[in-house]
Amino acid sequence: MQLIDGKIISEQIKAEIAKEVEEIVKKGGKKPHLAAILVGNDGASETYVAHKVKDCAQVGFTSTLLRFDNSISEEELINEIKKVNANPDIDGLIVQLPVPKHISDNKIIEAIDPAKDVDGFHPINVGRMVIGLPAYVSATPAGIIELLRRYKVPTAGKNCVVIGRSNIVGKPISNLLIQKADVGDATVTICHSRTENLKEVCSKADIIIAALGRAEFVTADMVKEGAVVIDVGITRVESQTTKSGFKLIGDVKFDEVAPKCSFITPVPGGVGPMTRVALLQNTLLASKKVIYK
Repeated sequence: MQLIDGKIISEQIKAEIAKEVEEIVKKGGKKPHLAAILVGNDGASETYVAHKVKDCAQVGFTSTLLRFDNSISEEELINEIKKVNANPDIDGLIVQLPVPKHISDNKIIEAIDPAKDVDGFHPINVGRMVIGLPAYVSATPAGIIELLRRYKVPTAGKNCVVIGRSNIVGKPISNLLIQKADVGDATVTICHSRTENLKEVCSKADIIIAALGRAEFVTADMVKEGAVVIDVGITRVESQTTKSGFKLIGDVKFDEVAPKCSFITPVPGGVGPMTRVALLQNTLLASKKVIYK
């Protein structure tokens, strides 16, 4: 069993990005610039955005954080997005989701210029990704693909089961894995809450990607010997063994599944760090204008 270490790979990629940014600046170019919009004071969102600001500083990006009160109207927020769209100095824009209930997530996503949509959520980027055109791919699926690539995990012709059908992970990673690409050409089955004989389906998989958000859902009897398991889930549970009083666990029952695997990602330290670094990769692409010229 080999552990797929997202921390190590993400640090390698950050070093690569930082080196490229340094070269761009040396040649008289401008630093990539990522803007983040944060509405309200949700604790998790505050943490995520703080990490993104820190990541930008680490690789030499410029970052801007735009904060707005929970009371902002949908129209006002869309107008703020339009201002960022029109600002030529800003290369990428993310709006930290979820936004308050009186604001439509979809309307906010669609208001972002696809050329600055480094989260990869805009329907134009999703559509381009599905038909194999260059696009900003949402960060978690992009991070998973990069892990498989760097660990040289074979995917061509493999039977891959994706558990979960979200727009952010399940659907895009399924589409990416069926593409004709160095990490692709897999035969993909998408499973969800209505799937019958889920255990039987999973037990035949060469690769399992668990992205349903249910703690320790995938157990050893669902995994065949030598399978590759990618755990996207993250659930916070109480713990008496940590200073914080809680710990993070994934969708996979790691201790009993890991011995059966050829490769497996831990939680934390697997897919999570790669999600953050994929956002930086998209922002660098946006600054170079290689997708939307």
